[in-house]
Amino acid sequence: MTDPHTPPSPYASRVPVHEQELDGFGTVRVLPLDATADAAVIHGWVSEERAAFWGMNGLTRDQVAGIYAHMDTLDTHHAFLVVKDDAPVAVFQTYDPEADRVSECYDAEPGDIGVHLLLAPAGTEGARPGWTAALSGCLVAYVLLGLGRKRIVVDPDVGNEKAIARFLKQGFTPGPAVVLPEIDLPDVYLPEKKAQLAFLRREVAFPG
Repeated sequence: MTDPHTPPSPYASRVPVHEQELDGFGTVRVLPLDATADAAVIHGWVSEERAAFWGMNGLTRDQVAGIYAHMDTLDTHHAFLVVKDDAPVAVFQTYDPEADRVSECYDAEPGDIGVHLLLAPAGTEGARPGWTAALSGCLVAYVLLGLGRKRIVVDPDVGNEKAIARFLKQGFTPGPAVVLPEIDLPDVYLPEKKAQLAFLRREVAFPG
């Protein structure tokens, strides 16, 4: 029974693009990101030193909200807030590689989709064995099965050894190390980035 004194979750009424209940883990919901409502949570995550590779260190909450508000106007790039049992646990972004600078660095195939993932800090409970694998598996299912894509492309910074190791453990195949070119447009600026490409095909993630 729901405790009448417990305030409702701010995420309960939001419609997910994907929802999955994982035995022994909980219910994961992938929600379209609300640039205004989610700005405070996301700003707290991206401002931490551990999130330096996300590229938003030093930005204000309003600047972070502005970036995601701009992304919401695009048909090729999408941002999501991932919640587990109604607690926010990650920012997840998907994009069409053909509409991204990464397409200048590899031969894109039909059915490719690019992703970025920033996990929330572990919190007071510390390390959570198997937690990242379970969450990532749910997101892989969303893009490869839910969206019907054939291959995931990731481009972590070459210095982000933790992220690269995590992708390889998930079954990604390493690609080349590349230099993503600087983007300097009125609505967006991205500095040059040295990245390690990696790929995960649907038949590898979901054999048979």
